[in-house]
Amino acid sequence: LKPFWLKFCICPCPCFPTMRTHTMTMGALNLLCLVVATAAAGVRALEEVTSVDLGTAGNFAILSKAGISTVPTTAITGDIGVSPLAAEAITGFTLIQDDTDRSKSTSVQVTGFAFAANYASPTPSTMTTAIGDMERAYTDAAGRTVAAANLNVMNGLITGATLTAGVYEWGGDIAFSANIYIKGTPDDLFIFKSSGNVIVGSGASVVLVADRTGGGGAPLASNIVWQVAGYVDAGTTSHLEGIFLIKTAAAFKTGSSLNGRILAQTAVTLDSVTVVAP
Repeated sequence: LKPFWLKFCICPCPCFPTMRTHTMTMGALNLLCLVVATAAAGVRALEEVTSVDLGTAGNFAILSKAGISTVPTTAITGDIGVSPLAAEAITGFTLIQDDTDRSKSTSVQVTGFAFAANYASPTPSTMTTAIGDMERAYTDAAGRTVAAANLNVMNGLITGATLTAGVYEWGGDIAFSANIYIKGTPDDLFIFKSSGNVIVGSGASVVLVADRTGGGGAPLASNIVWQVAGYVDAGTTSHLEGIFLIKTAAAFKTGSSLNGRILAQTAVTLDSVTVVAP
């Protein structure tokens, strides 16, 4: 007869490859259960991805702290803005201000409005809030937890890669010279973090691919976030998808395009570019 403090565990669980009878103390059994439950909870928490809140920065197709310049003709669908700089930091757009509303301006290259910190109220405070929201969104994205399998995928040289939903991180540059594929559903979330730069070759594209097993369409640009500590260099005629939270500079070269937003803490330079805010 076994003492009262011993229990039997008939266990087909992963910790034992075959069903066998094991004798253990109740305390040891409880500890084992706690470890397994904690590990499972950790896996679930790591897999769960929540959206990055852009706040009022999400009202802009392009937002910059150090200026927006273009070589015409560029086509922007959505608002653009600079702060804490004045409107003179928006160059190449030939901005026109209406005498009856000095809080914004227009441009034939912008389907939307242009805003700057020196425009009439309430624009200065609106722009200050948007810049603060942009910086908070960058910090949020930079702090996201990454599974080991999603660290430094292909050492950052991701030409031809197919990326599924989740958080990814690279300790250096992300570069691709031909197409990459982002595969999922319209509900899936993607966060790509780089402590270096994003370098896109001429003619390369980010292609959104529907995961037919999940039903519905392809991923949405509004659910794709690129957090870039360095700069973004989009080569000629390249095409990108997603929200770019950029610490340094953004250069979109001749004929390149973006379905998304450029939210940069320094300068944005464009050369006959198309940007459509999602």
